[in-house]
Amino acid sequence: MAVSHPAPMLIADQRGLDFLNSVATPWGDPIEWIGDGEAFLGWLETAGLISAEVAATIRKDAPPGALDAVAAQARTLREWFRRFVLLHAGRRIEPDTLAELRPLNRLLGRDEAFGVIEAADADSVLDQHASGLRWHWHRRWRTPDALLLPVAQAMADLVCEADFTQVKNCEGPTCTMLFLDTSKGHGRRWCSMSVCGNRAKQARHRAGSSGGKKR
Repeated sequence: MAVSHPAPMLIADQRGLDFLNSVATPWGDPIEWIGDGEAFLGWLETAGLISAEVAATIRKDAPPGALDAVAAQARTLREWFRRFVLLHAGRRIEPDTLAELRPLNRLLGRDEAFGVIEAADADSVLDQHASGLRWHWHRRWRTPDALLLPVAQAMADLVCEADFTQVKNCEGPTCTMLFLDTSKGHGRRWCSMSVCGNRAKQARHRAGSSGGKKR
């Protein structure tokens, strides 16, 4: 019987970190959002890494057990990448880390993405002199293992494009969620103001009320 979870918390401002947050403790008890193949498909679709059409096609064509197997691979990949991120969070990624990223490069090397020229959406052509065409990337989804590729791309984007000095852990006492601090002044402290931020506010209020009582 499938376990019911709240919707994934895509709060990291970067999909590679959101992938790490696909197991987390935002409310005290661990939540695993990619515990099986169907859950992995659902997480990828919610995160915008695959379309509903891709999810439906892979769900229809996958051999028995294949989706659960790729979900297990995703969980292994996630924990490998978590070790890398936690080791380097808060400082600039240097070229000498490249050897540590060999497993990710091997995965990226399996990609079958290709570019196609397509008609552009009229609303997306802002310049009246611009072409009505666009260059768009597609991927061949030959096997369920290809579901790991958009995740790998998000991880590579984090390593190569993001400011790793602003990769932070939520300051909630039991929260394990990571995020990229893109706030002005880089003062973000919480995974979400509605979760850990609100808990911290309530704790301060209780502490203030307790301190103000006469003894």
